[in-house]
Amino acid sequence: MACPHPSPALPSPHHPLANTGYGKRPAGDEAPHADPDFAHLSPRDREIAVFVDHLEEGHAMGYKAIAAEHPRYGQQAVRTSLGRITLAGHLRWIKEHITVEDNSMRWVTRTYWSRTRRSEEWWADFARERDGRDVTEDYMPGLARAEQQAEQVEQVERDEQDAEPTAQPTAQPEPDAHPAEQPSTAYQTLAELRVADARMPLSDRDCRSLEPLADEWLARGATPDDITQALTGGLPSAVANPGGLARNRLENKMPPKAPKKAKVRQKAARGARVSRVIMACGLCDADERTTEIVSGLCRECIELIEAEGPVYGHVPDTFLPGPRDGGGLPGVDEVIDVTERVDALRRAAGLL
Repeated sequence: MACPHPSPALPSPHHPLANTGYGKRPAGDEAPHADPDFAHLSPRDREIAVFVDHLEEGHAMGYKAIAAEHPRYGQQAVRTSLGRITLAGHLRWIKEHITVEDNSMRWVTRTYWSRTRRSEEWWADFARERDGRDVTEDYMPGLARAEQQAEQVEQVERDEQDAEPTAQPTAQPEPDAHPAEQPSTAYQTLAELRVADARMPLSDRDCRSLEPLADEWLARGATPDDITQALTGGLPSAVANPGGLARNRLENKMPPKAPKKAKVRQKAARGARVSRVIMACGLCDADERTTEIVSGLCRECIELIEAEGPVYGHVPDTFLPGPRDGGGLPGVDEVIDVTERVDALRRAAGLL
């Protein structure tokens, strides 16, 4: 049962649900609702925290979804407040690498909420405990942000089978002094982004990290030009994190799969477990593979939040109207409010 709270706005019963397996997920071991739960936050952040705290499990946690339902704050305010709430220890985004019993793999991003304020060490232990968990019930085909193609898994198996008969010793060829290893089409497309638009200079590390996503685009029928257009169209005047922006666009604009592939995924929806866990930034979706995550956010997003400065919502009592008395000064019975006195004289003269 909810207790009294400082927020005039709570989630409606019609707040949107996230896709199955996503949305708000409790971190567990929670104390009951209480007024002091978010007393350490600023008034605006406290109000957003109370709103999130009253969301049901599975409700959408994106700042756009919350802003669309909240009557007082827009997207930028909600986004910044979610960042501050994350730094305070209530919220984390964790990427889990899911392996299914047919050896197909995918990454999913979970949003974990804790009413109780948690330390960074507590969240690190929580993430480590997720590694190896059985998540068969949460695993739903088609909901992953990035997937390894079933054809790639089958190709690896075929290569292994082809290699088995050649067990007899054979002469090893001399290593080539100049190996002619060529980058994949996906890697080459990402590396050439800087030529298409100088605002997207991806590093070698970025290209290798994003290569599986670009491969998935190509597997779904997209061309290299489609990928280039998706990653360079409508860019802001300056791009602070080209790698993070490219990951966001590759994941969010992923083309649909062919129906026959969907059937393959449906068969694979059994025996899923978490095989790797990494922390992700809750505001830009960058993760530990490409950047440092501090208290749930990357350095760039922390700097953006700090640049906004403190969020003021409380007006000190000294700035509020109060009783007009002498304040305890000797010989002073009353302090005259000049504004009120002038207005009274004007009313008496018929000027108001």
